[in-house]
Amino acid sequence: MTDLMTGPGAVLDDDLLRLSPAIGYTALVLVALSTVLIGIYGLRISRTTGDFYVASRTVRPWWNASAIGGEYLSAASFLGVAGLILISGVDALWFPIGYTAGYLMLLLFVAAPLRRSGAYTIPDFAQARLDSLLVRRVTSLLVILIGWLYIVPQLHGAALTVRVTTGLPPWAGPLAVVVVVCLSVVTGGMRSITFVQAFQYWLKLTALAVPVAFMLFRLGDAGLPVTAGGSAFTADLDTTADASLYGTISLVIALLFGTLGLPHVLVRFYTNPDGASARRTTLIVLGLLSVFYLFPTVYGILGRIHTPELAAAGAADATVLLLPGRILGGVTGDLLSALVTAGAFAAFLSTTSGLVVSLAGVVSQEFFQGSVRGFRTAALLSAAVPLGIALLTDSLALAGSVGSVFAFTASTICPLLLLGIWWRGLTDAGAIAGMLTGAVSCGGAIAATAVVGAGDRWVLLSQPALWTVPTAFLTMVLVSRATAGRRPASTSRVLARLHTPEPR
Repeated sequence: MTDLMTGPGAVLDDDLLRLSPAIGYTALVLVALSTVLIGIYGLRISRTTGDFYVASRTVRPWWNASAIGGEYLSAASFLGVAGLILISGVDALWFPIGYTAGYLMLLLFVAAPLRRSGAYTIPDFAQARLDSLLVRRVTSLLVILIGWLYIVPQLHGAALTVRVTTGLPPWAGPLAVVVVVCLSVVTGGMRSITFVQAFQYWLKLTALAVPVAFMLFRLGDAGLPVTAGGSAFTADLDTTADASLYGTISLVIALLFGTLGLPHVLVRFYTNPDGASARRTTLIVLGLLSVFYLFPTVYGILGRIHTPELAAAGAADATVLLLPGRILGGVTGDLLSALVTAGAFAAFLSTTSGLVVSLAGVVSQEFFQGSVRGFRTAALLSAAVPLGIALLTDSLALAGSVGSVFAFTASTICPLLLLGIWWRGLTDAGAIAGMLTGAVSCGGAIAATAVVGAGDRWVLLSQPALWTVPTAFLTMVLVSRATAGRRPASTSRVLARLHTPEPR
C-alpha cells in the first residue's frame, strides 16, 4: 500500500482527504469510548477464570453469532473486499463467497464437537485428543504466530483509516487500536469482549448499509444510472478474464479450510452452553455474514465507476471511506463518511480484540499458569508484538494479506482439527509432522512471494493452498499410520465425548 500522501497518491491529496478532520476525530473517539465503556460494563460481571477465558460458557446463539460476526469481519472484509473489486473486478467476489462459506465447513465438521471437547483453547483440545505435551507446544506456537499475522493487517487498516480521515501520521492508528483493545481485554476478558463485538457487528453493518442507501437514492434521484452508463455485470468489471484457474481454486481452498483454523473464531464456540447451541450459532453467523457482504460488493461496483483513480493511486482500500463523499458531497457526505469511518475503526477493534483474547488464553496457559493476572499480562504481550511489526512494515492489499493467513491456517491448524475430530488413527507424531510440513511449505511460499512478487508467473507461491493443504493432510495421515503404536489409549473415550450429543 503506497502512502496516501507521498507516492503515486500525492496527486490526489485534496480528494483523498475529503472528510473533515473534526468529523473524523469525532467518529474515532466515539467508537473508542463506546468500546471501553462496554468493556467496563463487562468487568462488573467478569470475576472468575471462566469469565475471562470463555465467558463461563453461557453465551446464547444470537448474542454469540453477533460477536463472531463482529470479530470475523475484519479490515479485509470492511475495506479490502471493495478495494479488490475495484482492482480485480468479478474475480474478487471469491473473497466474500469464501469468507462466508467457510462457516458452512465449521457448521458441518467442527462447531459442535469442538464445544463438547470442554477445552478452553485449541492447544487444550490438541493435548486432550492426543495426550501429548509436545503437540500442545507446537499447536500453541502456531496459534500465536497465526494470531500475530492476522493482527498486523488490522493495524495497517487502522493506519490507512486514520491517515485518510484525520491526517495524523500512520503510526497513530495502530497505536490507538492497541490501546483501546488492551483496555477492553484486560478489564473484562472474554465476557467483556463478547458485549463489545456484538455491538460492533451491528455498528459495522449500519455503517455500510446506510451510506449505500443514500448513495443509490442520490444516483436514482438525479436520473443517473447507478453505474453511470455501465453495467455492473459486463466487461466493465471483468478486468481479469485470464485469471488462473489454479489461483482461483487455491484461493477458495484457503478461504474454506482456513476458517477452520482461525483461533479467534474457534475460541468463541467454547463460550456456547452446549454443542447444539454451537451449531445454531454457526447457522446464524452464515446469515449475518451473507447480509453483510452484500454491501462491500456494492461499494466495489460503485467504486469502479465513481472512484477508479484510487486503483492507480495505490489507495483502493480507501474506496469505502471516500465513496460517500464523492457521490453525495456536502454535509451529508461528510456525516456518512464519518459513519463509515466509525464502522471501519470498529472492524479493527473487534477483530484485534478477538485475536488478543484468543492469544492471551494460549500464552497465559503456557507461560503464566492460566491465572486471571497471567491472562492480563499475556494480553498486553499479545498486542505489543504485532504493533511493533505493523509499525515497521508497509501494508499490502488488506484482503490479499489476510488471504495469506487463511492459507497458513488451512495448512496447519485445520488438518489437526479435522483429523483429530473425525479420524481415530491420528497420532501425536503425525499431527506434529503434518503441522510442521504445512507451516514450512506455506510459510516458505508466503515469504518467497514477498521477495519475487505475486504475478501470474509465481502463482504457485502467491496462492499455495492448493498444494500445501493436501501435503499437510497427507503427511499427517502417512506419519500417523507409520506410528500407529503411538495412538493414545484414550482415543475412543475422547471421540465418544466429541460426537455424543448432550442430554436435553
